[in-house]
Amino acid sequence: MSNTIIDTNFKFPKQTSLYKGKVREVYNINDEQLVMIATDRLSAFDVVMPKGIPFKGQILNQIATKMMAATEDIVPNWLTATPDPNVAVGHLCTPFKVEMVIRGYMSGHAAREYKAGKRMLCGVPMPEGMKENDAFPEPIITPATKAEMGDHDEDISREDILKKGIVSEADYLILEDYTRKLFQRGSEIAASRGLILVDTKYEFGKTKDGTIVLIDEIHTPDSSRYFYAEGYQERQDNGEAQKQLSKEFVRQWLISNGFQGLEGQTVPEMTDAYITSVSERYIELYENITGEPFEKANVANIQERIETNVLAYLEA
Repeated sequence: MSNTIIDTNFKFPKQTSLYKGKVREVYNINDEQLVMIATDRLSAFDVVMPKGIPFKGQILNQIATKMMAATEDIVPNWLTATPDPNVAVGHLCTPFKVEMVIRGYMSGHAAREYKAGKRMLCGVPMPEGMKENDAFPEPIITPATKAEMGDHDEDISREDILKKGIVSEADYLILEDYTRKLFQRGSEIAASRGLILVDTKYEFGKTKDGTIVLIDEIHTPDSSRYFYAEGYQERQDNGEAQKQLSKEFVRQWLISNGFQGLEGQTVPEMTDAYITSVSERYIELYENITGEPFEKANVANIQERIETNVLAYLEA
């Protein structure tokens, strides 16, 4: 499992800063463009797992790249180039401090809240009488923001976003409009692959000229949940779990091993066999979501490969 990229510390020409997120590392080049490297780190319940997943970064980066290209006619995005399988380069943006989460079905976090008796999520009502994985009458937007302390995502309502001045009303209306358009397009792409786009999140930023653009990832298995369309209704009618394509399988494995990211809990050991199975599952996700076979990049020396490709791009 040594041929994974867990951490980087490159020194690129005109580099001004480096930001390390849970999965991605972002290099600021001359306050003009960003070099975003998708590592093989695996995050669940806002905790980074101790071992990397082979090819995960490549898979996320390439799905996001394809989905950016498939939606750029309806929503502008930050991306300008992908000089390496794990790397995206784009415009420097000032991110909005909210994630636009949109849900077509009552799954995951929404289902857990519903089971706890709540009928309101981020200020949006959820109808009575729903079962887990039922479709909402229409998709609901349930934003999240970073907590004051730490890196945990917190639910927030539209009203609170505006009241606290996190986003202006004019900008927020654009974010909502873009979110619905992207989810509609993503749902159409998923349907063409025999999938259902259940829920997802989008992040947006502003370029220096004030244009609102889509940033980060889009429609990847880390940011989205997919069900297989075939047999969906039959499984719902029979009260069976849905067959899904997302990172949820990792979360469920962690839950079954007594871990939900809570204080005092320890991440269970991830054996080489389990890590291999997770990597294979991510490859399955890639091939189902894109409809194309996955081509593994050369990982003999992944750090050197990335550095060489990024330097060649920046020098050109």
